[in-house]
Amino acid sequence: MKNLLALSLLLVVCAATARAKPNFVLIIADDCTWSDLEIHGGQAKTPNLKKLAEEGMTFTRCFQSSPTCSPTRHNLYTGLYPVKSGAWPNHTMAYDHVKSIAHHLQADGYRTHLSGKTHILPESVFPFEYSGGGGNPDMAAIRTFFGECKERKKPFLLIAASREPHSPHDKGDPDAYPPGQIKLSPIQADTPATRKALSAYFAEITYFDSQVGQVLSALDGQGLRDETFVIVLSEQGYDLPFAKWTCYDAGLHSACVIRWPGRVKPGSSSRAIVEYTDVVPTFLDAAGLPRPEVLDGKSFLPVLTGGAETHREFTFSQETSKGIIAGPIHYGIRSIRGGRYRYIRNLTPGVTFKNAVTPGKVFQSWVRAAANGDGRAAELTKGFQHRPAEELYDCEDDPWNRRNLIGDASLAPVVTDLKARLEAWMKSQGDEGQATEEKALTRMPKKGGGD
Repeated sequence: MKNLLALSLLLVVCAATARAKPNFVLIIADDCTWSDLEIHGGQAKTPNLKKLAEEGMTFTRCFQSSPTCSPTRHNLYTGLYPVKSGAWPNHTMAYDHVKSIAHHLQADGYRTHLSGKTHILPESVFPFEYSGGGGNPDMAAIRTFFGECKERKKPFLLIAASREPHSPHDKGDPDAYPPGQIKLSPIQADTPATRKALSAYFAEITYFDSQVGQVLSALDGQGLRDETFVIVLSEQGYDLPFAKWTCYDAGLHSACVIRWPGRVKPGSSSRAIVEYTDVVPTFLDAAGLPRPEVLDGKSFLPVLTGGAETHREFTFSQETSKGIIAGPIHYGIRSIRGGRYRYIRNLTPGVTFKNAVTPGKVFQSWVRAAANGDGRAAELTKGFQHRPAEELYDCEDDPWNRRNLIGDASLAPVVTDLKARLEAWMKSQGDEGQATEEKALTRMPKKGGGD
């Protein structure tokens, strides 16, 4: 009788464990600087994200491995760094042998659906169900998906990939952000064009926040909140100088908020260093699935559940400019950041950096301001287009990475250590520096798709 009772209890526990398999919802913005969000002290109002942060954990040191859209999304969905996956330039594609989170979860009975912006190839590597036509998330399709999964008792991953606040900034209410009242950061010259652009950009961040609210409302409408792991990410920084397309903190630092009722402490925050590379293994760990050895990321589930306060010691990143819209002939960047210092190596510092921003209204307004004697504008325009071979920044004292400390003799041991670690990482990835940059066009399909 005792043996039968023990067996019965074991079966009950196993059944409960099977039912406890979590759903996943990943919501990602597009070209959004993390520090512009209200939850990180920014000026853009985000009431839905603010509420989510109150219900979960906010990470203050989350980073990505590339400051451009396509490599970021390949990195996020595969758990591999860009060069290893084959997706290191923008408008890129992964190697055919690469597996994504869709493969891993589908093998365990999950449905996987991506609604909204894609910018990933080939589809064989990303065998999601798709909706939204590559634009914004299709809320009707998302509601239907949630309903079907609940009815069929099917665990799921939904990725809601917004196109906001990517330019053109034509959504939201810019009147809520009067240009004259906007506070500028150290990487922005004070011109009317700058203020007007930021007003429209902040409005579109608030619009993105409304999309977050719609997805979470659809989830609640099906009664799925308590069994769903929700993560919201801001992607790389906005498309103005010193953010997107650069390896400064403004280009690589991401917002990250996670809610998982019953597992993640509400209203908590973490200074643990985590990367987009870590999201896939964290999902797998949360689902009780093994981590494939090929993955570069590692699960930060112990941080989420209170079992650890730290995760990574260093975060790595790279930027490939060959092939970007209105870009230079080449301009490769590699970077490593620890808890305090960021080291950057510019592979071809003699090349003038340019991209879609430099001929634009905002940057050209800085050029004119510099010509008229604005010292700050002159410093910013020169610094954006002309950089030294090496850069070192104290990210605690200089979060905008504007005071290059590479010549500080007292920091020579820091530089030596970071350089050695960066070189070891590059070697582990098969990254040959400039030789890898020259191969960028081979990783881009003939038809590009957005920036």
